[in-house]
Amino acid sequence: MLQQNPFIIGKPVRPEHFAGRASEIAAAFDQIYNRSHLAIWGGPGMGKTSFLQKLESSQAWEEHGMDSSQAVIVRFSCENITPFTPSDFWQEILTLVKEKVAGQSALEAEINTILQAGKPTKDSLRQILRKLKVQDKYLVLLIDDFHVALNTTQEYDEDAMQKFLSECRNLAVHSAEGQHMSMIVTSLKRLNELGPKLNPNASPWYNHYLFLRLKTFNNTEIDDIFKSLRIPDLREAIKEITGGHPSLLQISGFLLHRDLITANAPNADKFVSDFESVTQQIFQNIWERCSEVEQTLLMLMALSSLKGRLHKQKQFDVSGIELIFSQREAELIKLEEQGVVTHTVHEEKNIYSFTSSTMERWVIQQLWQTDEKWLQTREKVFLNLMSRQQMDKFITAVKWLWKNKDKIPQIMEWFGKLMAALPKGLILPSN
Repeated sequence: MLQQNPFIIGKPVRPEHFAGRASEIAAAFDQIYNRSHLAIWGGPGMGKTSFLQKLESSQAWEEHGMDSSQAVIVRFSCENITPFTPSDFWQEILTLVKEKVAGQSALEAEINTILQAGKPTKDSLRQILRKLKVQDKYLVLLIDDFHVALNTTQEYDEDAMQKFLSECRNLAVHSAEGQHMSMIVTSLKRLNELGPKLNPNASPWYNHYLFLRLKTFNNTEIDDIFKSLRIPDLREAIKEITGGHPSLLQISGFLLHRDLITANAPNADKFVSDFESVTQQIFQNIWERCSEVEQTLLMLMALSSLKGRLHKQKQFDVSGIELIFSQREAELIKLEEQGVVTHTVHEEKNIYSFTSSTMERWVIQQLWQTDEKWLQTREKVFLNLMSRQQMDKFITAVKWLWKNKDKIPQIMEWFGKLMAALPKGLILPSN
């Protein structure tokens, strides 16, 4: 019988296979213990849903010395509430609480009465929290994709959003019932970057959360995730192509495990082809969420890195981009927070690069697909970022790419470190 592949593609990581995030998980349980609130944020594919599923598991509660039977744990995604409205939000919570307390006739009947009346509010939940207090229990809300609640729609305008967010804060902080509830939400960006404008005369609506960003995995976490593959010296190679991005790590692990368990040696060409194919949508999603300025910065970064890969062949000139980057620290910080780029400090200057060499190659491929019309439509963006002389250098480099695809390093060079780390013949143990 073949060993089960512990790496997951296309769905959250199961709690039993969840690795890393030890300090973040501990912080979440500290907030739950104190009936406080946590806002987790990170870019697409950073493992936010997997994180919430881990918090929901009884094993995680035991590991942190807490009793999950004392809590009513409710987990859902705001993306399931379409279109989003506050009453549907409160209704979703109450419906799921009802499922959790099934068999407790009095509480179940009370929730039924509220739901049948229609259009529940925060006060409806306060009513149920009072009942949970009598039972010496509390509510843990694990709410995924909370950024959905910070987008206006026809049914949900700016005023309705302001009211809803104020109600959430009121329930969590200013009501007695809020002492029996902990709310953990996830979003693509920090909550203070989303949502309505702040009232200068009032406390910020997001002030009751501890903010925590999910970062790319570090070396220790990568080692932990890939320990089942039992391949020495794999970490640096994996980190080069994935940048420690959780989704990319899962994909690479899945493909490597598949090949190693079913063959004497992994097929390098097939791995590279499959990896690029499966990751296309992830990179496209990241790219589309970037502003035109952020996309241009990534293109400049990719061209600069490509020039280094061309060794001493002086094919185009992108000198001076360091000055552009120094003037766009805000955008670069956002890209770093999304897990797209990273930086090192050299001579008191920040040096930015892609976290993943695979995304670097993907951006080069995007540049291949541009044309004269695209350059013309982007001219204002370019001139907002750089001088005309710098823009001319950039355009010359892009046009060089169009005509010299054959001079770009072969695909295997981008994956060379990984291929060197792989064994030439190995079958994983079955246990």
